[in-house]
Amino acid sequence: MSAVAKAAGVSVSTVSHVVNGTRLVTPETRKRVIHAMDLLGFEHHAAARSLSAGSTRTIGLALTAASNPYWSELVAGIDVEASRSGLDLMIVDTRDDPRHEARVIANLLAHHIEGLVIAPALGWRDLTLPLLREHPIPYVLVDRLQDLRVDQVGVENENSSAALVDHLLQLGHRRVGMVAGMKGLSTSEERRAGFLLAHRRHGLEADPRLLVEGLSTSQGGRLGMLRLLSLNDAPTAVFCANNNMTIGALAALRASGLRVPQDLALVGFDDYPWADLFEPRLTTVAQPLTAIGARAVQLLLRRISDPAAPVETLRMTAHIQHRNSCGCSPEGEPVLSHEQ
Repeated sequence: MSAVAKAAGVSVSTVSHVVNGTRLVTPETRKRVIHAMDLLGFEHHAAARSLSAGSTRTIGLALTAASNPYWSELVAGIDVEASRSGLDLMIVDTRDDPRHEARVIANLLAHHIEGLVIAPALGWRDLTLPLLREHPIPYVLVDRLQDLRVDQVGVENENSSAALVDHLLQLGHRRVGMVAGMKGLSTSEERRAGFLLAHRRHGLEADPRLLVEGLSTSQGGRLGMLRLLSLNDAPTAVFCANNNMTIGALAALRASGLRVPQDLALVGFDDYPWADLFEPRLTTVAQPLTAIGARAVQLLLRRISDPAAPVETLRMTAHIQHRNSCGCSPEGEPVLSHEQ
């Protein structure tokens, strides 16, 4: 009720009267209160009152597309570490929508969670960040790191992407394409920077036509790959910046009758548990997702126990999982040559 009162510009008692019907409230005021409740995602439940007596040993996790295999492994790491520390975990899907993200996080706050791990949606600074700043709750950012003085943990995106693209260039490819993720996400921008960095290291200028948008989705990856294939001087190798786009790119290649790696080399960011079970066996950047999740919980627990602790940003090292979609043997030795 305090959060609703602040959002509506009324007193807590007025919110109570609207919710419980204990006193007449003007239609205009009632409309403002109801609008604030809707914006913050609050509903009136008796169960919620039973939680208001005190905090639970529960932390929240807010992220998008929990069904994505990438996120499921990260969630598993967070859940295991939370359980080991005697904490329950409440998970909400932000849908990568900042308004929905603010609503579901407001609901988590209403359940008196002790802390929050969040992979922020694009545009989260407008609604979610102010909400977190208004509530004295510790939180840690995971995966999508920000230019903020807050605890956060993720992978080294730029150098990992540069190393993977560098591998393609070392194999002799001179026209390397990239299907990039959603603009504005820190992960997308860092992986794009890695793609360009690898070209600079080889004294090359990346052709801007070979860098296409994939929107971080499988459909975007499919359309991005088709766009690359439509070029008169199409790439001989392509780097996809996340697992969903890699799936879409593979679909486009198969629909076009092209073979990987014989006709085009393909590599991607994010590994798959099943990447060794089908052809082509994908060469990828494999993130230490379980470790990232565990470290996020550890940072959160440190912040809960010591609010004055120094802020930490942790960048964990990824590694290239060599398989044969790049034209190499699993050991990384070239099998197909693309020297020009």
